[in-house]
Amino acid sequence: MFVKEPLAALAEKISVCTKCPLHEGRKKSVPGEGPANAEIMFIGEGPGFHENEQGRPFVGAAGKFLDQLLAQAGVTREDVWIGNVVKCRPPGNRDPLPEELAACDTYLEAQIKAINPSIIVTLGRFSMGKFVSGAKISAVHGQMRKVDDRFVIPMFHPAAALHQAALKPAILADFANLPELLKQARAAQGKSVREEEILKQNEKPKQLSLF
Repeated sequence: MFVKEPLAALAEKISVCTKCPLHEGRKKSVPGEGPANAEIMFIGEGPGFHENEQGRPFVGAAGKFLDQLLAQAGVTREDVWIGNVVKCRPPGNRDPLPEELAACDTYLEAQIKAINPSIIVTLGRFSMGKFVSGAKISAVHGQMRKVDDRFVIPMFHPAAALHQAALKPAILADFANLPELLKQARAAQGKSVREEEILKQNEKPKQLSLF
């Protein structure tokens, strides 16, 4: 029987993790942050310079754009959980290596089980690859699909719009559609919008600082 491990305890383990070489250049690990009962979980790729300095996810330029995208969708950071597939910064912001992804996957799986979100939004191809294999993000972005007992929506990483302006309209459109997809996910899981609001009010989640 699986016992949920508190997010704070996982964050402590991540802060001292030495499972892969990424810890050697770590200033601060970035476990992720958000309410323990978040309905939506955003999973990016890896911490960048500012994240490594502060120990928080998405606090650089891509994070500011993500905040704008969330606001457009009627969501705030306080509503969602945000993290990455790797918890320490890859040197020079390079792509995470397979062994690094594997080393962090145990932590990510435990976080997913602890939070049990209705929807997981993957940001970028590496987080998409954990749930959707053999697909190109350019072909499936913004399309919700059922993966096991929850829904997954692959999206471009916000940083992609900063490097490729042509992608920005697609990213804006995908986030604009997020409220409707959330409504569909709730309906498929037998939850009405009102039931979800009551559930959230009863649970009164506290924002967790996980670093």
